[in-house]
Amino acid sequence: MFDIEYKGGNTVILATKKATLAIDPKQSVVGLKDVAVKEAIQLATEERFVVPTDAYQLILEGPGEYEVSDFSIRGIPAVRHLDAEGGPLLSTMYRIEVGGVSVAVLGNIASKLSEDQLEGIGVVDMVIIPVGGGGYTLDATSAASLVRQIEPKVVVPVHYADATLKYEVPQDTLETFTKELGAPIEETAKYKVKSSASIPEVLTTVVVTRS
Repeated sequence: MFDIEYKGGNTVILATKKATLAIDPKQSVVGLKDVAVKEAIQLATEERFVVPTDAYQLILEGPGEYEVSDFSIRGIPAVRHLDAEGGPLLSTMYRIEVGGVSVAVLGNIASKLSEDQLEGIGVVDMVIIPVGGGGYTLDATSAASLVRQIEPKVVVPVHYADATLKYEVPQDTLETFTKELGAPIEETAKYKVKSSASIPEVLTTVVVTRS
């Protein structure tokens, strides 16, 4: 039904047979070449993660309701981890529905979500969440706490320590998060979701190795 690839940082590619969604494709922030997938849909959790190129058929950034090809997308405003609590809502979380499966993409948000924000995310099968901390994004403890609040069946961690990437601040290791969450771990080069029935019955951390 759809595949998930991880490119490093917050960059994730979600693809069906008909359409491709490139999430936070600005890889230059971690020392790599920006991802530009021809005719794909670009989805950014912050304005500074947008890649301004004509390669994409559409660029989505910010709160709202979007129906694009195979994807139903809801953008929910949030405070960035970089900003003080109660500050401006400069980040956007997304709920994505594709083929009967729901996915939450959280981005570099602050660790406290309101009831309205949690309601906006709703019940989801999967959460894609940064876990590296360093004052830049969610750390292992706050990421694990949010996962327990949202209660997905699958967690895909992103934005953690990688010696080949140039993060703006040092990031904690993936192992720090997986130990904190304590869920079973599945590792794969590309996460293939064949149907809603293929989603694990119990909370599972799916580590998608960077491609």
